Amino acid sequence: MASTLTDRLSHLVKTMRGQARITESNVQDMLREVRMALLEADVALPVVRDFIARVKDKALGQEVVGSLNPGQVLVSIVQKELAATMGEGVADINLAAQPPAVILMAGLQGAGKTTTTAKLAKHLIERRKKKVLTVSADVYRPAAIEQLRTVTKQAGAEWFPSEPNQKPRDIALAALDHARRHYFDVLLVDTAGRLAIDEALMAEIRELHATIHPVETLFVVDAMQGQDAVNTARAFKEALPLTGVVLTKLDGDSRGGAALSVRQVTGAPIKFAGVSEKIDGLEVFDAERHAGRVLGMGDIVALVEEVTKGVDIAAAQKLAEKVKSGSGFDLNDFLAQISQMKKMGGLGNLMDKLPTQLAAKAGQADMDRAERDMKRMEGILNAMTAKERRQPALLMDGKSKASRKRRIAAGAGVQIQDVNRLLNQFDQMQGMMKKMKGGGLMKMMKKLGGMKGMMPPGFPGA
Repeated sequence: MASTLTDRLSHLVKTMRGQARITESNVQDMLREVRMALLEADVALPVVRDFIARVKDKALGQEVVGSLNPGQVLVSIVQKELAATMGEGVADINLAAQPPAVILMAGLQGAGKTTTTAKLAKHLIERRKKKVLTVSADVYRPAAIEQLRTVTKQAGAEWFPSEPNQKPRDIALAALDHARRHYFDVLLVDTAGRLAIDEALMAEIRELHATIHPVETLFVVDAMQGQDAVNTARAFKEALPLTGVVLTKLDGDSRGGAALSVRQVTGAPIKFAGVSEKIDGLEVFDAERHAGRVLGMGDIVALVEEVTKGVDIAAAQKLAEKVKSGSGFDLNDFLAQISQMKKMGGLGNLMDKLPTQLAAKAGQADMDRAERDMKRMEGILNAMTAKERRQPALLMDGKSKASRKRRIAAGAGVQIQDVNRLLNQFDQMQGMMKKMKGGGLMKMMKKLGGMKGMMPPGFPGA
């Protein structure tokens, strides 16, 4: 949905330049494009009709003010309505209960319930500082219990053992008793899914709900299901009092229609979105920010959060001190910068959160090449000895530099030219660090572009 809707709306903004008012005629043109984009995204037809009617009602007769044109005003209205349809603002998880607060995870098999359970556990541990216990009541799917044990360990939570020959109700009660006796704040209950909706599944999960009285009942749905997500959502809504929705695989979805349909059908707010396969790949869902991403406006807030989460503050301060002193910058620092980028999900993950126009300038081919280059550099740096990374001069001067480079190239599976290229890049960066020492940065900026006239009065070096 994101790319299709962005393309259609961008075209409209261009074609509607110069018009002073939003009229019945230009609204119809725009709504036709929006309707087609939503239907192509597998948004349910009743949801599309309702959405289009609301946009039309708000758009007709609006004055075009300032430097805006009708297309831009209409895009603004569409963004607000997208956010309203997906649930305005952020709906946080409710833990206001006598500990342990029980959270029941519901959904079809293959939607990602088990992985999402572990991701949610990690979120609650890191963001809410809670002591979390997980348990699997899925006694049908082979290895479901073992899978939850594995991902729970990765999340840093604790896991309560269960057996395939036990009844789900007995498993849940035993886990709840254990959570109470060992002072857990939250108990996450992973339930069984089916390949399709059936009465046995619904009866079982209704019994579980009545037994453990969860404070949250989260419906986990695959964002790539499209139209099918509506039928699934409707069935679970009729069986359970859903309190929230978790959209999984949102990173792999080019359409995103489920985000609109599921919210409308269930009436429950979308609370989380799965944005990667990593254990920390769960975001609190913000409807306004997601609407901006759908329309190609990017998500700068998420970008800042991603960078903040991935950056090692102590390491950054240490590097800043090295830059300030103009000495000591070595290949370990070079490797650390690549590691920081990987922690943030790589260049591709950061580019996904930029506005479409900015991301398009980089180009997918350029991004892929940059990712490959970064991996190659990491391999070369890891093939060096600790001493070589601390003392780069060993690779640039002396009799043994050629044999060292041959060994590193063989270890990294690259050509010697690749090793030389990395060392040249490092040499340039080290030279720049030295120039930035003291007031050297201002001198450099002046040389680059005659910055003196652009600096405010009283600015150092102006």
